[in-house]
Amino acid sequence: MKTLRDLNTPPAHIQGRVEAIIVRGTPRDPARRVEQTVALAGIGLADDRLGKRGEAELSTRQVTLIQQEHLPLIAAFARSGAIDPVGLRRNLVVSGINLLSLKNARLRVGAALLQIVGPCQPCSRMEEVIGPGGYAAMRGHGGMTARVLEGGAIEVGDAVVALG
Repeated sequence: MKTLRDLNTPPAHIQGRVEAIIVRGTPRDPARRVEQTVALAGIGLADDRLGKRGEAELSTRQVTLIQQEHLPLIAAFARSGAIDPVGLRRNLVVSGINLLSLKNARLRVGAALLQIVGPCQPCSRMEEVIGPGGYAAMRGHGGMTARVLEGGAIEVGDAVVALG
């Protein structure tokens, strides 16, 4: 008999893909896309504000992930045009794998090993980025937060594999 954990872990043949990598400077600096980065164990992404600080980060938000499939839903709920994920400030935009089902699971993303910690709640800035209703539109679709367990290179196009 399969356990709930077994049922929540996608079979080995189901893999996702990194569609975009987004890094941020200070909290109010504009985010930007990069084609590759390095995940630093216990810290975050090297090109992101946590990585540039270079200190061990106990936060559960070392890396944030959002599903590409949710972007059209957010746009529909907010009754806005297409959503540019750079404005959402999530580090990794992934497709093809259900992040919401993977709380506490480990993910191999490129050469890095991440552990999904929990949901990444939207902030009030989504009203500025998406427009009126942006915060409400992202509720339940804001992505997930993760810790970096093992560092390694991550590139756009890399596989995203749930390890359980």
